[in-house]
Amino acid sequence: MAVLKVEAEPGEVGFDPDRLARIDTHFQRYVDDGRLAGWSIALARRGRLAHVSHYGRRDLETGLPVDGDTLWRIYSMTKPVTSVAALMLYERGALELTDPVSRYIPSFADLRVYQAGSALKPATVPAVEPVRIWHLLTHTAGLTYGFHHAHPVDEMYRAKGFEFAAPRGMDLAAACDAWAALPLLFQPGAEWNYSVATDVLGRVVEVASGQSLDEFFAEHIFGPLDMTETGFAVPPEDLDRLAALYTPNPTGGLIRNTSLGEAITRPPSMLSGGGGLVSTLHDYHRFTQMLAGGGQLNGERLLGTRTLRYATRNHLPGNADLDAFGRPISAESAFAGIGFGLGFSVVVDELAGKVLTSPGEFAWGGLASTSFYVDPVEDLTVVFMTQLLPSSTYPIRPQLRALVAQAVVD
Repeated sequence: MAVLKVEAEPGEVGFDPDRLARIDTHFQRYVDDGRLAGWSIALARRGRLAHVSHYGRRDLETGLPVDGDTLWRIYSMTKPVTSVAALMLYERGALELTDPVSRYIPSFADLRVYQAGSALKPATVPAVEPVRIWHLLTHTAGLTYGFHHAHPVDEMYRAKGFEFAAPRGMDLAAACDAWAALPLLFQPGAEWNYSVATDVLGRVVEVASGQSLDEFFAEHIFGPLDMTETGFAVPPEDLDRLAALYTPNPTGGLIRNTSLGEAITRPPSMLSGGGGLVSTLHDYHRFTQMLAGGGQLNGERLLGTRTLRYATRNHLPGNADLDAFGRPISAESAFAGIGFGLGFSVVVDELAGKVLTSPGEFAWGGLASTSFYVDPVEDLTVVFMTQLLPSSTYPIRPQLRALVAQAVVD
């Protein structure tokens, strides 16, 4: 197993070491007062790893510590991996961003759009244009999640067994057919709504490539990037390395979430490109270094520089942010000043969100409070791992950005 090692003294890449220490001091308090069980952080600048730290326990019940080989459920940090896979196929001519999804998943032809009514008796109208690949990449397809609890269509997803996962025994192809049979929230391209779109995109990757999603990831992404610990399930021999999953206890401290937490311990029937991966700090750091490196790492090129530059621009109409164009639901990003590209959130107005950041920063996070971001202005990458549901519990992400930014002094 590979463990991250610091490659540069903080001062060599423009960090004040005393200010950098504030990051650890701040998040240690999260563990000491019982808000988090433990965490890991990796921070690189100019392509050199300058800070790695671990604190707390990966399992409160056994007392095992967080360390460099801890395995973390990354949930929606799977989405950028799936998006990169689709972009790789785009570069090979295997698909076009404007292709109708029905070219790869026939059930996505002749979709209906919710107009009024209840989950039991919805009134629908025909979609005026097809859902296209770029709609999936930008979450503008009109799909949703059952766990939003914000709309009758969300309720319809839950009634079919889709809340945080698919019904047991259902594979990805069948799940896509089930979603296609439900109404869209809105006409394709009309709004932004966080959704199963990236799971559907994962199925497109399978059909366009002729490989299952796990096979494509392993051969074309994880292998080239030396991400040997990332996959859709934890094998039995590595279960002691898996961090436990927790939710806040209303009376204080944490409650172990075994119902969701144990899902990753067995091979899934549905390969979720939207939220199915487990990874390590080392592996996801490698992925962010590829992104920061313009699509390549150590001579292994996954994407062309122009493709990545295009994908990390705001693709929402009129350069709108999520606050103006998105549905008011929970997602793995703030909304004010944040646009959305082809698989990543993108900062379009660094002043609007009142968080210390840079224009063009691209990022995403996961349901269990994990997050990463790439700041091309400051040439830095940050990965934060922990296991607390839901990610909206504490303002970890804006605090992390402020603490990292204040440590850059060159």
